[in-house]
Amino acid sequence: MAGAGHGEKQSRKRDQAILALLSEPTLRQASEKVGVSESTLWRWLQEDDFREQYHQAKQEAVSQATSRLRQSMTSAVDALEEMASNPKTPAMARASASRTLLEFGFKAHETEEMQRRLEQIEQTLENDSRNQWGGKRHESS
Repeated sequence: MAGAGHGEKQSRKRDQAILALLSEPTLRQASEKVGVSESTLWRWLQEDDFREQYHQAKQEAVSQATSRLRQSMTSAVDALEEMASNPKTPAMARASASRTLLEFGFKAHETEEMQRRLEQIEQTLENDSRNQWGGKRHESS
């Protein structure tokens, strides 16, 4: 049972290392935070399992941040609209808020249009692939 304790300790260290890699700007600072050498942390990063766990943790962190951004977008747009339309807001601030709303509105439109086009291209490729590989046979005369 003594071996299990050591394995659990190393597993905890690896989990801590992943968290440190997400929160610290350098490999050195992450290794110091965890209490392992920089070379150990680098070696762990060369292992497929550790690298996959680290990748998944990064993806989860990005997903959580993206979710928070989505939640705050409505209130941010509301605040910009209030600034842009409030006559008590200084003219430069109103102009800046209006410009920001327009820029992001155009970007949102462009993104939606690109998404629509990409979906059309994917559908065309899927249909072409079905026709070429799974579908129609051409009979020779």
